[in-house]
This record gives sequence, structure tokens and C-alpha cells, in this order.
Amino acid sequence: MHLASPIMVLPTVSPGRTLDVPAPHVRLVGRRRPARWVAATVVVVLAAMFVHTLVTNERFEWPTVAHYFTQESVLRGLWLTLWLTAVTFAAGFVLGVGLAAMRLWGGPLLQSVSFVFVWIVRSVPPLVLILFWFQLASLYPQLSLGIPFGPEFTSVDTTHLIGPLTAAFIALTIDVAAFAAEIVRGGLVSVDPGQTEAARSLGLTPLRVFRRIVLPQAMPAIVPASGNLLIGLLKSTSLVSVIAVTDLLYSVQLVYNQNFKVMPLLLVATIWYIVITSLLAVGQYFLERYFARGRRGARPFVDVLRDAARLRPRVSGAPR
Repeated sequence: MHLASPIMVLPTVSPGRTLDVPAPHVRLVGRRRPARWVAATVVVVLAAMFVHTLVTNERFEWPTVAHYFTQESVLRGLWLTLWLTAVTFAAGFVLGVGLAAMRLWGGPLLQSVSFVFVWIVRSVPPLVLILFWFQLASLYPQLSLGIPFGPEFTSVDTTHLIGPLTAAFIALTIDVAAFAAEIVRGGLVSVDPGQTEAARSLGLTPLRVFRRIVLPQAMPAIVPASGNLLIGLLKSTSLVSVIAVTDLLYSVQLVYNQNFKVMPLLLVATIWYIVITSLLAVGQYFLERYFARGRRGARPFVDVLRDAARLRPRVSGAPR
């Protein structure tokens, strides 16, 4: 006796048609990262401990911080810090653009001058520059105006000409110029030379090529570094307190030298620096987004904050 073997009947598919078979449900499971969760737990615990000590430690004297935060003398120092940051950055960046142009398009002499200037200034700390210009009268008691190697028309006492604020302005401007020159030069060099050659072949003038072709492509590389330079300059202005310029730091120093509330007054200066730096960072983001329009990666500011607040980063292209 023989048993009939089961026969599997396959559905027939006519030529030119595909077999409609439901696709199995696939559930994507992310890779487990226990080390990341351990590290995140440690960071959260440390952050909670830090917040706890800020709230519970009475020696921070938060009522004192709140009292002096908007005091008139502190606000005057804050205004001087902002003014010094703005004028030195503007003057230094203009000088840096000139140095970059000398390095890129000048002759051998101008290129050498630009290179030596940037090399020396970047090698000297800003504090040394400030002290050097503040003590310039010890080297040159008088500055004269006249024909080189000839008669002098007029002279002025260096001590009265270069005061503390002037010395701070000159020193910080020179420091910014050296770094701005390299930022601008690096941004311009990053543009493919073929872009310029293609534009020149279309009959565009060199100035129009620079304004319409080279500069828009160089700005995405120049803006982030320039924003970092500006924020660094804001913090570097605190160095002028060593020559008695009444900036934000020196203003709070004058106060705590009278009431001996050192830590609360230092917290006042710290919070103001954090606020200003945060505002500059937001402005830098929108400026970067403006020059990066039409490029991939330019996202709204809300999305940037949302991704920064996530514990686990979002995979590109994944649904929100």
C-alpha cells in the first residue's frame, strides 16, 4: 500500500505580472549602547549635584548677586566692555582684510610684511601687547611728526597721547587683525580656483567675480571662525583690568575691594559674560544659516535646540 505524497500547488502568474505577496513586518531595533547610558547617568548625577550645591550653599550669596547684577557701576563697566569689543573687532577685522589681501595678491615685499606681522602678533599673548602699549612712553617719551630723517614739524608727549583705554584699543585691534587675516585668507583659499576661471571666461570683471562668485562661497568658512574670534575677544577684554580700564571685570573688582564680597561679585561678572556670549552665539547661528542657504545641513534653530535636548541623537531621515 502506497501513500500519495502531498502536492504543493503554486499559483500561476501570467507573463508581465508580479506576484502580490504581502511583505513581512520588519521592526527595526536600535543598537544597544550600555556604555552611553552609563555615561549619561553619571553626567546627570553630577549635574544634579552641581545644581544642588548652587541652591543649598549659602556662601554663593545669591541675594547679593541679584542686588549688584544691575548696579550702575557694573552696567557702566558692561557698556565699556561691549564698546571695546565692538570697536576693536571692527577695526581689527578691517586691518585683517587688508593683511589678507597683501598676502594673497601683493608683491613679494607686501607678502613678506603681512606674513611677518601675523607671525609676530600671533606669537605674543594679548596681555603682553596691552602692557607693551601701555608702557610705550618708557621707550618713546615723545612722538614726532615730520619728514623722515629730516626736520620735525610737531611732537607730542607719549604719556598723554596713549592712555590706558587707547593702549587697550591698539593692542586688541592688532591682536584681532592677525587672526582675522588668517581667517579671511583661509576662507578665500578654500574656494575652488575653477570657479574664478569659469566666471572670467564668461567676461565678468575681477571685482564682480569676487563679489558674486568668490565671496559668497568663502563666507560659510569665514563666518564661524569670525564668530569664535568675536567671542574670544569679548573674554579677552577682561585683560584690560590690569591697566585700570574700568571694564566689567574691573568694575566688580572695585566693588568687592570695598565690601569683600569676592565670590558674589565674580558671579555677577560671570553671568553677564555668559549672557552676552550666548546672544553672540545665537547671532552667529543665524548669520551662518543666512550664508549657508541652499546648502544641505541648514536647519531651523528650533530643530537644533530639539536635537541638542535629545538624549539619543536622531538618525538622519528618520521620522520625528
